[in-house]
Amino acid sequence: MYRGIRSAAAAAVVAFACPAAADVIPLAAELTAHAEVPANPSQAHGTAALSLDTQSRNLAWTIHFAGLSAPLSAAHFHGPATTSGNAGILVPIDASKGQSPLTGFATLTQPQVDELLAGRWYINLHTRTYPGGEIRGQVQRR
Repeated sequence: MYRGIRSAAAAAVVAFACPAAADVIPLAAELTAHAEVPANPSQAHGTAALSLDTQSRNLAWTIHFAGLSAPLSAAHFHGPATTSGNAGILVPIDASKGQSPLTGFATLTQPQVDELLAGRWYINLHTRTYPGGEIRGQVQRR
């Protein structure tokens, strides 16, 4: 009996001292005017590369874009929404430098992680010409 308790205690110490390895999940988005709801005639385009650390819930991103009709005025992650709907702002993206690429990170809540991994977040880049969003892209696993 003593040996079983000691083995269980040793296993508990090992489990506590060696946390489960985190997964880093790559995500991506293609940003177009056609993806806006409603779509617009802008010729702008962009791509986003993201990574989500499932243990820390840290989301990091790099967003490249070109061809906007006016200077970038704002950028956000929105959700939860499918490709056919709009949703509120979840995480702001620093657009203060106004040029590509936009980089940043945020720590998400677990419900946000769940919605993101379910494909229910999108990136929206806004300009004065298109204040509701000039280009948009749904975030998906790569």
